[in-house]
Amino acid sequence: MAVQINPSILSADFARLADEAEAVKGADWLHVDVMDNHFVPNLTLGVPIVESLSRATDTPLDCHLMIEDPDRWAPQYVEAGAGSVTFHAEAAAAPVRLAREIRAKGARASMALKPATPIEPYEDLLPELDMLLIMTVEPGFGGQAFLDIMLPKIRRTRELISRHGLQMWLQVDGGVSAETIERCAEAGADVFVAGSAVYGTEDPAATVRALRAQAERAAAGAAWACGH
Repeated sequence: MAVQINPSILSADFARLADEAEAVKGADWLHVDVMDNHFVPNLTLGVPIVESLSRATDTPLDCHLMIEDPDRWAPQYVEAGAGSVTFHAEAAAAPVRLAREIRAKGARASMALKPATPIEPYEDLLPELDMLLIMTVEPGFGGQAFLDIMLPKIRRTRELISRHGLQMWLQVDGGVSAETIERCAEAGADVFVAGSAVYGTEDPAATVRALRAQAERAAAGAAWACGH
């Protein structure tokens, strides 16, 4: 089990995305929030920006699609250069087929759950995925406060992953910061999306390193990590 820190460019300066990607050099992935103003009440960026960003940085792109009809659009993000594509369970019409198509095109397939969406109905789908994303805020806007009530859901998800002997990653996104990352790691997360907590600091790269160290310490002492 390796802790990963994925800075979210939702909190970056969109006019300087190449520079902002360089500012977090050493991060595992760049988290790219794609919003369509339908699935969530916000509009961000789409395929052309992802394509340009993939050419401007060596850091792989982790695209989180908060959009309607991901069955149609998700494969295009793989073609644009994303190394990991996350679709929402609440939006996908055929999640197994979509996950397989994303994988077939050469990217990691991930599924996200809103705070009110339980993990249990999707247990049988887990082997089709490379990562599961637990939203720890309501999707749509950066800078929101972390929802502590998501910690039991993170634990239940980690238990399901372990029960099935899967190597999939468990990502958390929303309100992740120096104040919350250790609780997430103790609960079972190993991939952490941080936006304003990284880009709101004077030295984003140093913040990435500090968050990684915090998460690694917390995960090392967690019961779920024993044997990993």
